[in-house]
Amino acid sequence: MPSFAQILLIAAVFLLAGLVKGAIGLGLPTVAVGLLGLVMPPAEAAAILVVPSLVTNAWQLAAGPAIRPLLRRLWPMLAGIALGTALFAGALQAGHAARVAMGASLLAYGLLGLANVPLDVPPRAERLLSPLVGLVNGAVTAATGTFVLPSVPFLQSIRLGREELIQALGLSFTVSTIALAGALAGHGLFGRGALLGSVGALLPALAGMQLGTWLRGRVRPATFRRAFFAGTAALGLHLAVAG
Repeated sequence: MPSFAQILLIAAVFLLAGLVKGAIGLGLPTVAVGLLGLVMPPAEAAAILVVPSLVTNAWQLAAGPAIRPLLRRLWPMLAGIALGTALFAGALQAGHAARVAMGASLLAYGLLGLANVPLDVPPRAERLLSPLVGLVNGAVTAATGTFVLPSVPFLQSIRLGREELIQALGLSFTVSTIALAGALAGHGLFGRGALLGSVGALLPALAGMQLGTWLRGRVRPATFRRAFFAGTAALGLHLAVAG
């Protein structure tokens, strides 16, 4: 049973993570697992993430304009995510190594975001890369509890419209969350206690999303994104070095 201080910490983390997602359309798993990874094992942090991530990303997915065309286009990547997560499902139990891997993933993601190098993947290369990107993304998900690399840069590079991209990110994150939940449950890491904790984290995550949506109209998105990526890189560096 978590202490009152732990409950407050989890609520504060998911409020912040939801705020980031509401403001820029992504970042809830990155912020939540990264910050919780400072005070608990990565597997425990990932288990708490499941319900807030599933609900907020399903919401983002449902709000988009064209799910069927995206499913036809992205299914090789999505299948790769499921397969990669299943193949590497035991990696989150690695303790110190999992925390270092999480830190390295967050550091790489933060630096890529700060570099803001435009990527462009032509349709022919997209078909070849899609399953490989999914497989690697699934492995990273299983090892770290985060699901941004390499799927987010890949989706940003395949010439999707703005609304399509937001929906594609929701689709990718939803599949990753379901695959992660299955991997955790298969290794006995998502029992009744973890489920209750995850459900409890949902309300602050939704409240944070509402706050982030309000904030989005009052803060320049580019400024917010730079702050997010800089914070992600700093958090990743700390986790990678401290372990």
